[in-house]
Amino acid sequence: MARRTKEDAAVTREQLLDAAERAFCEHGATRTSLTEVAVAAGVTRGAVYWHFRDKSDLLSAICERATLPLENSLERAGATVQEDPLGTLRTLMIAALVRLASDPRSQAVFEVLFFKSELTAELAPIAERCRAQRSGCLVNVTRLLRQAVVAQQLPRDTDTTLAAFALHGCISGLMREWVLDKRAFDLAAAAQPLVEMIVAGLRADPPRCADRVRPRVRPRTCASSAKTPTRVPS
Repeated sequence: MARRTKEDAAVTREQLLDAAERAFCEHGATRTSLTEVAVAAGVTRGAVYWHFRDKSDLLSAICERATLPLENSLERAGATVQEDPLGTLRTLMIAALVRLASDPRSQAVFEVLFFKSELTAELAPIAERCRAQRSGCLVNVTRLLRQAVVAQQLPRDTDTTLAAFALHGCISGLMREWVLDKRAFDLAAAAQPLVEMIVAGLRADPPRCADRVRPRVRPRTCASSAKTPTRVPS
């Protein structure tokens, strides 16, 4: 009996995730209430709160369901010594683009995150999750690039941190542009040649440590150096 109850709870949770994914994609996460999600899933509002603390927790679960496999693959690759680090990175980037192109669930999640989630206080934890996911991605890509330097696939003075930012920007930018207009190009077919182009550019002329430019910071004006206003005699 307990096993059956657990199975029923798992089914209800999936129904809620599916219903919320559709509703968030159609109306936006901010404009969709948990009551509307419950009605769409055919359950009570109490069932929503049984599985999720709030809307942010629900959206986080939707994101995790769609993106966790890729996050785990990248994390494993970054934590393991690779015989062909750049080849591994190339494979992971292609896989990320192909998954987005072929998986409606991933498409819905990215559409919600990119275009239908306003940065309100209610969804602040989602913004923090996205920042943490991005940070983890950059860490693992940097690890693979450092391995590529050790394997002599990249020059010794490659700025692996800057290169990781560039690769992340290229892939996330392609994802965003394709989700915005899926008819613009065939992402699944273009995934490999696009990634090959990006990796070829990295091999041919990677950013170098000596080339990094420090960001310009406006100097502070010390209070002691401020001129004392001249008093006008009365």
